[in-house]
Amino acid sequence: MRETPPVEDLGSGIWSIPVPIPDNPLGYTLIYALESPSGPVLVDAGWEHEESWRALCSGLEHMGSSIADVRGVVITHFHPDHSGLAGRVRAASGAWIAMHQADIDLLGRIDDLRGGGQRELEVSQLRLAGASAEEVDLWAQLDPRMEPPQPPDRPLADGELVDLPGRRLRVVWTPGHSPGHICLYLEDDGRLFTGDHLLPGITPHIGLFPFDDEHDPLSTFLESLGGLSDIGATQALPAHEHRFTAIGPRAAEIIAHHEEKLDLLAEALGSTPSTLWELAAALPWRRPWSDMHALARRMAASETAAHLRTLERRRRAIRTTGSEGVLHWTAPSTAPRSTAEATPAANR
Repeated sequence: MRETPPVEDLGSGIWSIPVPIPDNPLGYTLIYALESPSGPVLVDAGWEHEESWRALCSGLEHMGSSIADVRGVVITHFHPDHSGLAGRVRAASGAWIAMHQADIDLLGRIDDLRGGGQRELEVSQLRLAGASAEEVDLWAQLDPRMEPPQPPDRPLADGELVDLPGRRLRVVWTPGHSPGHICLYLEDDGRLFTGDHLLPGITPHIGLFPFDDEHDPLSTFLESLGGLSDIGATQALPAHEHRFTAIGPRAAEIIAHHEEKLDLLAEALGSTPSTLWELAAALPWRRPWSDMHALARRMAASETAAHLRTLERRRRAIRTTGSEGVLHWTAPSTAPRSTAEATPAANR
């Protein structure tokens, strides 16, 4: 568990408020409060938990404000450690909640699956991925997922300025970790709030789910990473770990990490069809595949699927459908030998 840092005044009317994520190895989410004449605007809101709520309220009081003064909450993406408290902030202050339209649309689809539909989708997808009957049964017995966050009332689009009086906080659409993930560039200060898109020491989960969906999240992630250097920001303020300045080099490092993983996965493909489950099990992970919990295996399979989709787009993998609809992949007979020969990433 990471040690929670203190509330910090970062200058130029920006405050860092660490909000705990109880029982999670990430430890905390860094919430940023930006001062304005009409009250602070928050970048993210933190996990829905009493301990998290107390930390957020205390942090605002430390900067001389209160939860009732909050003008708005900009959510970098819909995940619960970023959006969980947004509804509670709105109830306490009347604040607006803003999120990119693509994540708002995704929340609508999640809401449509409530009442058992989500679990049915998970089970059907595991069967398509080639998971064993025992694995599918284990997943079917898991508790339902957390409730989705409160719906935002302000959709955001790429390039739009956030409602922050006296400042220029611009939306930079950076899909990949979620379809509507955004970074936020404070143009009058030169700092970039990167959410989970760009972190100094870890990489965000890039998954494809459902496994038979046709979008390409990894390619859009790599493309949006590559464009961060062009913004000209002087410092990155991420949602986890710590602030850093080497934005371009760190983005290049993460791109190289995924290119290496793509090459490793391409080498695992052969002329004999392999299921997603078999390919995910063959890759190296922080924990051995046999020791992974059911949720960790599903996330690993989702990440493997995202890399397979990019390999398909680059003509380095071929997908087929076997018996009972199970998906398989093989290596093409004339696959490009390097990423330089691959087709360009799909436009976002």
